[in-house]
Amino acid sequence: VQLQACGGGLVQAGGSLRLSCAASGSIFKINAMGWYRQAPGKQRELVAAITGGGSANYAGSVKGRFTISRDSAKNTVYLQMNSLKLEDTAVYYCNADGYSDPWHALDAWGQGTLVTVSS
Repeated sequence: VQLQACGGGLVQAGGSLRLSCAASGSIFKINAMGWYRQAPGKQRELVAAITGGGSANYAGSVKGRFTISRDSAKNTVYLQMNSLKLEDTAVYYCNADGYSDPWHALDAWGQGTLVTVSS
């Protein structure tokens, strides 16, 4: 299973970006999909995640500014980021967990997309 993320870039503080991540390959079922980020010198952290049923949870630092959504038919997850702050600068990674077939679990990561917020 491959995850292809896109949508990162350079944006001024207060601006918006939309990330997307599409899963492809041998997919039987995807349960949760999520976005993580890693800033320079820091550990990777969960930004937002969404279940197959559409329930979402967010890191406290992005709640109210970011919105995660998914198109299950397309195995794609989105992250709408508004009111971006300097501290949102990081490489953003998408993740999907589920099954590649009825007997094998999958836990796949995208390649990362860089989001840079400037003042």
